[in-house]
Amino acid sequence: MTDQAGRFVVITGANSGIGLEATRQLSERGADVLMACRNEAKAAAAQQQLGSSRVSVARLDLADQSSIARFAHELTASGRRIDVLVNNAGVMGLDETRTNDGFEGQFGTNHLGHFALTARLLPLLSDAGRVVTVSSIAHRQGRVDLDDPHFERRTYNRWDAYSQSKLANLSFALELDRRLKSAGRRQISIGAHPGIASTALGRDGSSFINSLTRRMGWLTFRSSESGSDPLVRGSTDRDLRGGEYLGPRFLAFGSTVVEKPSSRARDERLARDLWSLSEQATGLTFAL
Repeated sequence: MTDQAGRFVVITGANSGIGLEATRQLSERGADVLMACRNEAKAAAAQQQLGSSRVSVARLDLADQSSIARFAHELTASGRRIDVLVNNAGVMGLDETRTNDGFEGQFGTNHLGHFALTARLLPLLSDAGRVVTVSSIAHRQGRVDLDDPHFERRTYNRWDAYSQSKLANLSFALELDRRLKSAGRRQISIGAHPGIASTALGRDGSSFINSLTRRMGWLTFRSSESGSDPLVRGSTDRDLRGGEYLGPRFLAFGSTVVEKPSSRARDERLARDLWSLSEQATGLTFAL
């Protein structure tokens, strides 16, 4: 990683796991990092743990569109330009739930939350800035049901909902880059995933797998440091091109490489339809 002095990075869900590790690495190399987190107390404790004057904290609840609007308004009022926006926060394997705006919990938080955040913050992105959106191995089995994304008619399945949200994340990342290029912008959008990394994901739920993750996750998952590498490289590597997708060499483990997304993630028609659905759901359009 080159010297990051003078760069301003916003990372969602940065109070634990790979988000916290990315915050640590970037701040140690000189970047100013804003930890955008739902739980301010946990974020403040994480900030204190890091002990860096370059790390700050702000409240952001991606399951609440009004919270996203307030966060973006405050950041805009600060006048600070953003060099990197890392869309990292997420939920996984939840019992059936709804966001404050009535969206299915995982699709509403993981995808629509970050879609709205990026739309609101894009005007603050520096001329050569970048957006890094975190997807998952699970995107490969995901299917976006454009007719029923919130499981209002079909039977809810927590893992189908999660996979759908992660496919949506990557589809969004690739479509955003296409739209930036089409608009003649220098900014880029990149996708990344951590493999099977040690995080707090998957522990909030009543299924057997949720229980297993709570009890055995530390035995089976790679470290947060290893898992954060694709995020950190996506944020800093000057040789990356927009529209690339970073992950472990062996899908779940290994050094970071440029991966080929699934065919559904590369489906441009699906991406355009998902974009339109997301605009309608959030009431937001991108200033491109």
